Amino acid sequence: MPIAYITRHVHFSASHRLHNPGLSAAENEQIYGLCNNANGYGHNYELYVTIKGEPDPRTGMIMDLKELKTIINREIVKPMDHKHLNDDVDFLAGIIPTAENLAIAIWQRLKDKIPHGELYKVKLYETPRNFAIYKGE
Repeated sequence: MPIAYITRHVHFSASHRLHNPGLSAAENEQIYGLCNNANGYGHNYELYVTIKGEPDPRTGMIMDLKELKTIINREIVKPMDHKHLNDDVDFLAGIIPTAENLAIAIWQRLKDKIPHGELYKVKLYETPRNFAIYKGE
């Protein structure tokens, strides 16, 4: 059977603080810039979740995109939307919430929740010009 890929796009808004407590205040400011603001810094994130698999011969779908949307909303958007990622999201505890780390954490959160096909790629835009991709490597 041929393999196909489907992608669901969602968005959420959240704030974060990029800060490593093992570094000095000057190092944190130099490395993270505006995202090291003590009160946080906000982004309008764009998330693309791609599933890989064989289309079902009966339906022609790898999985129903409405079902994928429900899973992403429950597992990612609801806990992260309009939250401070450092303080309000349990599955991000202890993680510096860079785009890279968020993409990995989102993958980990979704990987066992996909009932048809398999999770192929998570692509997270932090800004229109900055994004991270994680494929489970």
